[in-house]
Parts: sequence; structure tokens; C-alpha cells
Amino acid sequence: MKVITGKYKGRVIRMPKGIRPTQQKVRKALFDILGDIKGVGFLELFAGSGAIGIEALSKGAREVVFVERDKRCVSIIKKNLSLLGYLSCKVISTDVLKAIQRLNKEGRSFEVIFSDPPYYQDLAKKTLQTLSIYDILAPNGLLIIEHFNKEILPDQAGDLRLFKQNRYGDTLLSFYKKSL
Repeated sequence: MKVITGKYKGRVIRMPKGIRPTQQKVRKALFDILGDIKGVGFLELFAGSGAIGIEALSKGAREVVFVERDKRCVSIIKKNLSLLGYLSCKVISTDVLKAIQRLNKEGRSFEVIFSDPPYYQDLAKKTLQTLSIYDILAPNGLLIIEHFNKEILPDQAGDLRLFKQNRYGDTLLSFYKKSL
């Protein structure tokens, strides 16, 4: 897999075996929708290889935090970041729901949160609910959840409101922002 946009375009991203990476067409569409992300804080939940966060770095994100529980994936993320010269990126190796609570306790917030949980485990809904309780999305931030298109997410969770969905085959990107 390769970085598709920004200053690292064309660089190879190592992929751990046994994960479902975000397809290239979905990554491209996501970053086309996000537009200019220079200077934003970006959080990638269920990071896998870190491909989405690496795209964010390539497009100029100020900071990217990766959360991944699988030790093999954490090792690959660190290798991918090292190859790009990003030794200071934070990689949190724990359960995503616990990491959200921890980031909230630390007073952290992010302008963009991207979550790509494993399909068929109801984790998209659980993550959305957890994010609605532990407020780590910046006031004008975006939460994007990649999920199986047959998994229905609520239109609202706490003050997070669904405002857009884009479908790519079996994949759905659901976009949330805070209600005003």
C-alpha cells in the first residue's frame, strides 16, 4: 500500500497480515472531503497500519495520535512512522474505548477523529457512544467512522450529530459533528 496524497505521495506503507485496510479509493475520497487539514490535531482509532494517520501527516496535520491494541500492528505503525522520520508521533497501545477515556482525562481534543473498527463486532456504535460521553472532539471538529454499510449507526449520540454518509461498495463513511 502507498501514501496517495501530500508530501509522502508514493511512499510505501507496510501492512500487518490479517487486517482489513481502508481501500485506496476510500482513503482518497476521505481526504478529498476533508480538504485542507494543515495544522489540525488528528486521532486515528483502530489504527491498523496507521495508513489514515500517515495520510494526515502527509497532508500537513500538526499532530497525529494513533490508537491500536494489537501489538503486531503497533510495531508496524512505529516502523512506518520511523521510515518517514516521524519519531515523535504518539502511538497508544491499548483498547480504543480505554484510550478515549484516558485522552479525555488528559484534557486532549482533536479537530479530526477517524475510527475504523473491525466489522461485525458492534464496535462502531460502541465507539460513537464512548466519544459522545468522553468529549475529545474539538468544538468544530469532525468524527468520521468507517463501517460496514449494513451496520446502522444512530443519527445522534449525545451532542454528536450525523450530517453526511458516503458509500463505497460495502464500506460506509459516517460523518458526525457537534450539535450547535
